[in-house]
Amino acid sequence: MIASSDSLSLADRRPYWNDTVGPQTECPPLRRDVSCDIAIVGGGFTGLWTALEASRRQPDARILLVDAGRCGNAASGRNGGFCAPSISHGVGNALKRWPAEAEDLIRLGRANLDAFEADLAEFGMDVEFERKGKLTVAEKPWQVEGLRRQAENYRRFGIDCSLLTEGALQKRFSSPVYLAGLFEPNYALLNPAKTVAELRRVALSKMIDIYENTAVTEMRANPRGIELITLSGLIRTRKVVLATNAAPPLLRRLRYATIPIFDYTIVTRPLDPAEIASIGWSERHGVADCGNRFHYVRKTADNRILWGGYDAIYHFGSRRDEAFLRESDSFTRLAANFVRALPSLANVPITHAWGGIIDTSARTTFFAGTAQADRVAYAMGFTGQGVSASRFAALTMLDLLEGRDTERTRMAMLRRRPFPFPPEPFRWLGVRLAQHGLAQEDETGHRSAFNKALDALGVGFDS
Repeated sequence: MIASSDSLSLADRRPYWNDTVGPQTECPPLRRDVSCDIAIVGGGFTGLWTALEASRRQPDARILLVDAGRCGNAASGRNGGFCAPSISHGVGNALKRWPAEAEDLIRLGRANLDAFEADLAEFGMDVEFERKGKLTVAEKPWQVEGLRRQAENYRRFGIDCSLLTEGALQKRFSSPVYLAGLFEPNYALLNPAKTVAELRRVALSKMIDIYENTAVTEMRANPRGIELITLSGLIRTRKVVLATNAAPPLLRRLRYATIPIFDYTIVTRPLDPAEIASIGWSERHGVADCGNRFHYVRKTADNRILWGGYDAIYHFGSRRDEAFLRESDSFTRLAANFVRALPSLANVPITHAWGGIIDTSARTTFFAGTAQADRVAYAMGFTGQGVSASRFAALTMLDLLEGRDTERTRMAMLRRRPFPFPPEPFRWLGVRLAQHGLAQEDETGHRSAFNKALDALGVGFDS
């Protein structure tokens, strides 16, 4: 058996990113009744960006953020750190679902990444941000044709890209598996745990109250405002932002808007220069393949290889068991696929293996809206594409709470909730049928009748 598979049993089941952040002082749990102007539920990327932007817009407002655990301990601290110039899950998704506003969505996504980087500089946040590009690779001939169409769409909207084959591809990512690649230089990577830690640090410096290990169990509206009920105190507030994403939603209307999908990641020990040379990956760009069941791949700051994705697992009844984060057959599949694509690294041990939950919507992009007479705003459904889009979602929610008519709030993508997932057992069955069709399409290039029917309804499944 290959060494990388053998090392899985010894791999740390916590995210590698945790090892890169120094000790963090916990914020206390809420232990009394409090009042505030804006209460934010959820301390991941979306909630923390909302807190910072709310403070910037309303410096005299009392802003409070609560998280059921530690800030960033859910999806925000468990992802691969791919920071896209997109709010619409890519150019193709924008063209497919919102052709009339695709040009605006693409422009806003690129501007959001620029502003994201500018905010990091303004707040002095060291998050290992690297804007070195992304290489999308194709294994099958029909996938190569897909890359050609993607390149045509990119050029249509003025997006810089290069289609690579043979030697040009091998110089960026040398693998016996892939036939072609599309390189786009305007793409970034970052360290998710450092991003959470830095957002949290800046929020605290701006006197934003953060209470960790404080779960909100209920939300009630009254003529004076909104009450958030916790086990240890009551929060009275004028406005609420819900940034809970993959957690069960507090608003009943959102119960079927997303489903929790488990995604898995493995990380190797640091590679030495000879090992890096053996895969032709001397630069710092990220890599992803273009299958429906795709891998995302990147180097960490100390030259480990992070290899994630492929499986997207839904558990009957939308179960979110903690044990699913630590143990899964997906780790073995990831290790085997890693060695198949990069055989020269077959003996490199795996040091970390962990899972995370993706808040998946049926259209693969986030959506936003309001409730309780526009006193509650929410954003969710990022479908694995929330690292940069979470900032845009934060701005959108604050626009909605303030009653602003902005380009963000006018977007159809944001105004309309996605097609709801059905109740069980139809939800589980639908996901299984969709995934089976996507796997077949990866092998044959032909879309299943079931997935074609979903396409006609504007429904999709991705990770």
